[in-house]
Amino acid sequence: MWKTIVQVLDNAPIILKGDLELVDGEGKVIETISELHLCRCGLLKNKTYCDESHRGNFESKVRAK
Repeated sequence: MWKTIVQVLDNAPIILKGDLELVDGEGKVIETISELHLCRCGLLKNKTYCDESHRGNFESKVRAK
C-alpha cells in the first residue's frame, strides 16, 4: 500500500494521491485510482469530481499552523 497524500490547493480542489478506492454509501467500490480531484467550491456540474467550475468564483487558502 502506498502512502496517501491529501493536498488542499489554493482556490481549487482537494487532491488525493495514493492507493485509493472511491466507495459509495453502501461501501461498494465505484473506482480504484491513484489520484482524485475532489470539489470544494460546490459549483460543479458533475458532482464530486472537480471540473474547474471554481476558476474565478471560489477563494480559499488553507495553511498548516
